[in-house]
Formats: sequence, structure tokens, C-alpha cells
Amino acid sequence: MPTERQPIDATATGLMVLLCALWGLQQVAIKVAAPDLAPIMQVALRSGLSAALVAGWARWRRQPLDLLGPALRPGLLAGALFAAEFLFVAEGLRTTSASHMAIFLYTSPVFTALGLHFTVRSERLSRLQWAGILVAFAGIAVAFGGGLLGAAPAEGALLGDLLGVAAGAAWGATTVVVRRSVLSEAPPAQTLLYQLLVGFLLLLAAAALTGQASRVNFTPTAWASLLFQGLVISFASYLAWFWLLRRYLASRISIFSFMTPLFGVSFGVLLLGEPLTPVFAGGALLVLAGITVVSLAGPRRG
Repeated sequence: MPTERQPIDATATGLMVLLCALWGLQQVAIKVAAPDLAPIMQVALRSGLSAALVAGWARWRRQPLDLLGPALRPGLLAGALFAAEFLFVAEGLRTTSASHMAIFLYTSPVFTALGLHFTVRSERLSRLQWAGILVAFAGIAVAFGGGLLGAAPAEGALLGDLLGVAAGAAWGATTVVVRRSVLSEAPPAQTLLYQLLVGFLLLLAAAALTGQASRVNFTPTAWASLLFQGLVISFASYLAWFWLLRRYLASRISIFSFMTPLFGVSFGVLLLGEPLTPVFAGGALLVLAGITVVSLAGPRRG
């Protein structure tokens, strides 16, 4: 008999605030360690480390993982999209700021909603959700406009911003693949393991092909970033997220995730000294407003 989900309590609230803060710190960690370890190598190595941890955890829990079974093909596709997402993140962070990446990456719910609208009849967008999508894309245009007006943090930042949007689209596509395949019924550890393993292999190959595999200098900063991303983000935080989804109402828990880009922008400004221009701040607020409407408004019925 399935366990009845609980309403949000102090434990769930405190844990979600902590998780959103950690997720918002992820882009900052990659940016800080970039001089010692190329971003693409960071995300490749952290994926390999996390894959080993997830596999070990599943074995310890005696949870069967049928990686070569019916879920193999969608698993490989989800893994390829996962690799594309973090390839775009890694390359984007070479030219744009961590705060910009935090906003553009979390446009993923918009792309998820669009993908499901055209592939799942029960997930058709309502008029309110379409309005939210228009607001989100208007926010992206305003944020890009800040770069065109000279507010970009570095040369080539517009390309980095565009890669951030592409990363959000890849993340949204990954969600659609999981939702529309047997992965939706697979153990979470199996779905995560597909993404981490395929991501590790493809990202490592991409680093080699672009000549970034040689940019490896394991300084204390590089180790701290790798361990933070591999142990805390891709392993511990995701397990905590899955635990919350099993214990509490998913729709209520998901609302808290909108704090993540706010933490990302705040950490970028406070820890890296990144500029926060009025134009970008206005665009970011429009993006967050649009995402909130898309995610919280129900799909069209009938």
C-alpha cells in the first residue's frame, strides 16, 4: 500500500532551503575552480565520482538495477541529454557569469512544459501557462538586452548566456524523456545512474576532443570543488531530494525549487563580485515569474 504523502512541515522547509542553497552554489563552485580545472573536466569527473557513489549506495541497499533491460535505450538518450546540459553549462561558464547561468539554466520547467504539451495529451498547456511561457521568454529577451547594452560581465558573455538557455532546454528534454518512457517507473537510482555514467563518458570525450583534458591541476580549490559537486550535490542532495519526494507532497516540495536561481544570483554577486545590473535583474524576475506560473498553474483539462 503506498505511503500517504505528508504536508510540508519544518523539517521539509529547512531541508529544501538548504538544498536550494547548495544547488545555487554549484555554478559558483565550477567558476571558482575553473583556473585550475577546466569546467568540462569538473563536470565529467564529478559525474564519474557520483556514479560510483550511486552504484555503491544501490548495492548497499540491495536495490536491483537492470541497466541492460527495457530502460536501456531511453536511459542512453537521457544520459546523452544530461551530458549536453552540462557541456553547455561548462562551456557557458567560460564566458558568462555564474549568476547569469543560474537564471538561464533554470528555464528548464518552461521547456519541459512545452515538450510535454506536444507529446502527452493530459499535459496540454492551459492559457495561463502559455502566458507564463511568454513572460519567461520576455524575461530572457530583456536579460539578453542587458548584454547588448554593454552590461555583459565579459567578452563573449552573450554566447555564454545562450548556452545557459540551451542547457535549460536540454534539462527540460531530459525530463520529457524520463516522463514518456519506462524510466518513469524505474528506481530513481537507476535513472540517475544512466545519466551519470553516460554523462561521464561523453563529457570526458568532449574534454579530450577540445583539448581541455590537459587543463588539470589538482589544487586544494579544485579538489574542494570536485568533492562538493560529486559528494554533496550529485549524490547526497539528490538522495535527500528523492527522500523528500517519497515523504511529502511533490507539488508543495517543488515550489521551493524556485529559490535555487535566487541563491545562485546571490552567491555570484556576494562571493564572486559579479555585477547585478538593473536590466538583468528585471529580466531575471520576469523569467522567475514566468517559470512560477508555468509550474504552478494546472494543465488544460478535457
